[in-house]
Amino acid sequence: MAGEPAEATPDAIVETRDLRKSFGSNEILKGIDFAVRPGQVVSVIGASGSGKSTFLRCVNLLEWPSSGQVLYHGEDVLARGYDVNRFRARLGMVFQQFNLFNNLNVLDNCVIGQVRAAGRSKPEARRRALEFLAKVGMDPYVDAKPAQLSGGQKQRVAIARALSMGPEALLFDEPTSALDPEMVGEVLAVMGELAASGLTMVIVTHEMAFARDVSDRVAFMDGGVIAEEGPAAQIFAEPAKARTREFLARFHAG
Repeated sequence: MAGEPAEATPDAIVETRDLRKSFGSNEILKGIDFAVRPGQVVSVIGASGSGKSTFLRCVNLLEWPSSGQVLYHGEDVLARGYDVNRFRARLGMVFQQFNLFNNLNVLDNCVIGQVRAAGRSKPEARRRALEFLAKVGMDPYVDAKPAQLSGGQKQRVAIARALSMGPEALLFDEPTSALDPEMVGEVLAVMGELAASGLTMVIVTHEMAFARDVSDRVAFMDGGVIAEEGPAAQIFAEPAKARTREFLARFHAG
């Protein structure tokens, strides 16, 4: 039943139970059980069309699940009367296509959400924005507009913007998939530093070496379900399921 926190996974920040999502008659997610605990880095891997991005968007309620539960510290955020905006504010999201405001400069991109959604004063929001822009190496570009930046720079600004909000966990939806190959490394380096700092992260990615080296746990999605999940070293070295082995064979061959 909805709203029974006693059954929640101990210490989980976010958990899904039997999460399902359909678009018309097409069932994309077919019952996802998943949990992330404080400080964990969990990568979600799988072939295109396996449901990875839809899953992440359902976790953050950018897509509303068809059924199942999304629990935040044991409370069902889908339950009637729950403050969904409060939940969304606690989960940062970094998108494939950056989603920056093209009419605002870098600094204002990182300030506007803090002022409007988090209720911070503009001086406090600017201070936090500058702190996190420096963290991702983008403080020299505070006056630049997104059109003046490379893809890698835009994604680093997007990461700083998400961090400025003070999220409890950060969700990444294939953050390097829209980048030219030479820009991928700079974004992965920033994400690696964030992982090492203890930030809780859920990362949908096609970057297998990154998933192997940075993640605590890896979830392999196939056909709308999590077909296998476990410690990163185990999943990459000794996957239990034939489908996981088949998927990873391409990575090992490379």
